[in-house]
Amino acid sequence: MDRNQLGIQYMQEGKWEEAAKTFMEAIEQNPTDPVSYINFGNVLSAVGEVEKSLKFYEKAIELDENAAAAYYSAGNLYYELEKFEQAKNMFETAMKKGLESGDNYFMLGLTLVALEQGKLALPYLQRSTELNPNDAEAFFQYGLCLAQLNFVDESILQFEQCIHIDSKHADAFYNLGVAYGFKEEVEKALEYFNQALEIQPDHLLAGYGKKLIEKGDSDV
Repeated sequence: MDRNQLGIQYMQEGKWEEAAKTFMEAIEQNPTDPVSYINFGNVLSAVGEVEKSLKFYEKAIELDENAAAAYYSAGNLYYELEKFEQAKNMFETAMKKGLESGDNYFMLGLTLVALEQGKLALPYLQRSTELNPNDAEAFFQYGLCLAQLNFVDESILQFEQCIHIDSKHADAFYNLGVAYGFKEEVEKALEYFNQALEIQPDHLLAGYGKKLIEKGDSDV
């Protein structure tokens, strides 16, 4: 097993110090390999060393301007820092450099939603569900974006797929309740609010939606 593979194994086991040491050894052995810098940056990111991790992603890009994974990793950091324009640029560049992963499409979609560009986000979120067909959160976020753009029936299909994958996704049940409340199908709305509360008893929004339904107000 080479140093990068071993380091990734340490990361998967949560052994951050061992992973960092292993990736540093990989860099020392081959200082022109961008992969080692990306991996070391990922370790730093995981332990909260954001500024340092960005420097390693930048070094990887300096060594190989087509290192798509470096742009993707940097995009994630910028997203976490709520620097959404920078995140958008990084995810778009990763795509241009050939990264066709569902995760990259997903994060670009989320970033566009954060920038209040929901219509632009839709095709990326849709593509993320196609590439990650077992990712409940991808379907949930795609449904949420559709709902925010008033594509209610289409959003219901995505929320249903989300709970098919993850039967404990309380927010998906809540949003199904909202959607059916919007359609004035109050019995279904109440059923979904109750399911959300069964999964998460302190789900405030589901509790509020349920109270509105029980008061005879379907506008949730």
